[in-house]
Amino acid sequence: MIIHECNLTLHDNVFFATREMGILYETEKYLHNWALSFALFETEYIPRPYRLKGAIAQKPSYLDATQEQNLLHLNQAGIYVFPALPLVWSYQVNTFKAAQVNYYGKSVQFGGEGAKRNYPINYGRAKELAVGSRYKTYIVTREAIKIPRWIRLGKWSAKIRVEVTVIADFKERSGTYISKHPLNPLDLPTSSRLLLYNRIVMPPVSLVSQAQLSGDYWELPDKTCLPVGVSYGASSAVITS
Repeated sequence: MIIHECNLTLHDNVFFATREMGILYETEKYLHNWALSFALFETEYIPRPYRLKGAIAQKPSYLDATQEQNLLHLNQAGIYVFPALPLVWSYQVNTFKAAQVNYYGKSVQFGGEGAKRNYPINYGRAKELAVGSRYKTYIVTREAIKIPRWIRLGKWSAKIRVEVTVIADFKERSGTYISKHPLNPLDLPTSSRLLLYNRIVMPPVSLVSQAQLSGDYWELPDKTCLPVGVSYGASSAVITS
């Protein structure tokens, strides 16, 4: 087993709508491991469908083995990406104007009732992770692989630099431990028990931080502890063979 430490540096603003509060769309400071997995290994390990249409195009396929594009391909390849922990981060708020759509407010010229004002009603503010923010994550692989130097992430396909270091000196232990690194509870093995945690609410599935667990784990040189046996949907009943 090989553990890679990856340092991520944002070269563009990263935006994804974690929370929608009126006209404010806020981006969570953590980076979800499922999004990172697609950004790192799409096309190389995860197939990219040429075309999606109908109900399939609207249905998430993260753990759906019946769909061509899913994360279970990485399980077969022996690859797992942990969520990214923010080291240094800042935000930038940008205002944007949206198109006239039926499910949002209409201006007077389009027959709306509450838009009698001298500025567009269909606008919003995006709270984005700013350029220069830095993150750390870990990638566990069964064998040596090539990890991209640059990836694109988020709604705007923001450019992110990836710097990789292989961790040679780590120990495998068993017992109760605290993980300083964020984790995805759906990816924890059934042999691990999640005892205490702080919940990070974000789609498509909430993460946990400062979690206390019981089970087998890797202890890294900086005393970071990561659970052994993680894989995509390990504790989820959604997976079908």
